[in-house]
Amino acid sequence: MLLKDKVIIISGVGPGMGQSLAKLAAAEGAKVGLGARNKAFLDEVVAEIKASGGEAIALSTDVTNAGQCQALADATEKAFGRIDGLVNSAYMHGEWLPTDVANAEEFTDVFNVNCAGALRMAQACLPAMKKAGGGAIVNVSTMSTVNPFPGEGAYSAGKGGLNALTRHMAKDFGKHGIRVNVTRMGWIGGAPVWGHIEREVATGRNRDEVIAEITDRIPIGIIPPEEDCAKAVLFMVSDYSKVVAGASLDVNGGQYMAP
Repeated sequence: MLLKDKVIIISGVGPGMGQSLAKLAAAEGAKVGLGARNKAFLDEVVAEIKASGGEAIALSTDVTNAGQCQALADATEKAFGRIDGLVNSAYMHGEWLPTDVANAEEFTDVFNVNCAGALRMAQACLPAMKKAGGGAIVNVSTMSTVNPFPGEGAYSAGKGGLNALTRHMAKDFGKHGIRVNVTRMGWIGGAPVWGHIEREVATGRNRDEVIAEITDRIPIGIIPPEEDCAKAVLFMVSDYSKVVAGASLDVNGGQYMAP
């Protein structure tokens, strides 16, 4: 098992890749502490994990609130005795507007979740991870920080800050035996993307054409399935990447290839 006997906290556990991260981490042997603002959804994920023989707890967590981040870290350590890893997948998108008309004031709110929120969670987990002798943090970012997509200026600016923050964290947390990396996600074949496709179809567009607009840009020719994307993220928190720190892993089927 990839994460056998590890204790992993995952923030941003929603209907998208967050819930896949939670379920796969548990299936790979981890005990998981889950955070998101929607407690009812969190409880459903915890129930599913437990029904499959896994161990999980969940707390309603707003990553803009340092006290709530600390509460999740404390509850996870109390329940499972340690913290070995953290996956920062909480995000805020903001309005789908090009930057020439975007509301600049909204950028602060998006940054507070996408970048500062990840730092709050990392700082909350730090004492327990130090006691555990180290561990791994994975910050979930987006391909649009390096391959701009219309309407994602606010989202990408916050995640771009997260990309830079990751490198600083890799240096500063490294002295505690904690490695920090970032994954830049492309199109993810899960509920949010399927919802986008359905909305396009509802306007009268042909489904195959909508999907082709996406897959024609992806060398592997498919929208990367959500579970496979989650596996790439979990690889970065596993011991198989034990000597990788400060790295950016592009998870996009080859749509953007880092130089």
